[in-house]
Amino acid sequence: MDDIPEKPGSEILTQLVTMEMPFGKYKGSLLCDLPVFYLEWFQHTGFPKGKTGILLATIYEIKINGLEYLLAPLKPSKP
Repeated sequence: MDDIPEKPGSEILTQLVTMEMPFGKYKGSLLCDLPVFYLEWFQHTGFPKGKTGILLATIYEIKINGLEYLLAPLKPSKP
């Protein structure tokens, strides 16, 4: 029971606002900053396997459902 996170999914949300896209046209962009049309392309062609694919699918669902406000408090402020 001790291994259950206090806030389920909070680690994934944190990764969405801190992890950079590791490849492609938007390499270096935060996952939460990727445009919807780019995520839609992955939706149609297939998300990559592994952690990156899971995170891309998650940010896609967040964006198409208008839930980006959930990420705002977690996103690091720009200097």
